[in-house]
Amino acid sequence: MLAKIISTYGSLLLEAMGQTLLLALCGLFFACILGLIFGLLSVLRSRVCNIISTIFVDVIRGLPMIVLAFFIYFGIPQLINTFMVGTRFTLSALQAGTIALALNCGAYMSEIIRAGIQSVDKGQMEAARSLGLPYWKSMRKVVLPQAIRTMIPSIINQFIITLKDTSILSVIGFPELVNTAKNVQANTMRPFEVWFIVGIMYLVVITILSRFAKVMERRINRGRE
Repeated sequence: MLAKIISTYGSLLLEAMGQTLLLALCGLFFACILGLIFGLLSVLRSRVCNIISTIFVDVIRGLPMIVLAFFIYFGIPQLINTFMVGTRFTLSALQAGTIALALNCGAYMSEIIRAGIQSVDKGQMEAARSLGLPYWKSMRKVVLPQAIRTMIPSIINQFIITLKDTSILSVIGFPELVNTAKNVQANTMRPFEVWFIVGIMYLVVITILSRFAKVMERRINRGRE
């Protein structure tokens, strides 16, 4: 029966894995932008900026992913349509899923970027400023390039977490792997075989990414020696 499910639904499950990776990549891309913005706000010598960053991180990390997904997919369109009478604003499952993942992952990316920046010796910034470089140019040219090297393994690990979090978005109907597997299970009535295949697919992808993260970490550590 396992071979029959693979031969019949294998291409469908592979397509769903592609959708899962697409959603995770889109979420991570925008999460990096949000993480960079709020990560920089958290290291500025401005209490207002620090508070803004802290509120964003605490609020988003305090919300379960499923609540965030429902709020964005159902709540935001209703709010917009309430205030803009006559409109029929909606979000697709991909759009809502990307926003939910970007916000959730962005809060954690913010902390990764903050830690990466703070890991760079303060003397690097002071030396750049003493040479006449403005603060933001010093950050962009001197501090961030060094910080990114230390952040790469953590970013890959966060991508792995984001990839697994995509399964939660099956609740809003996005055709990722878990949602597709539910349909396959309903058609075949073989839950063990279906979820065994899905588990192997996740395991293969995540193992590859984990190995890649370890390789990058070893290279970074070797470069510091």
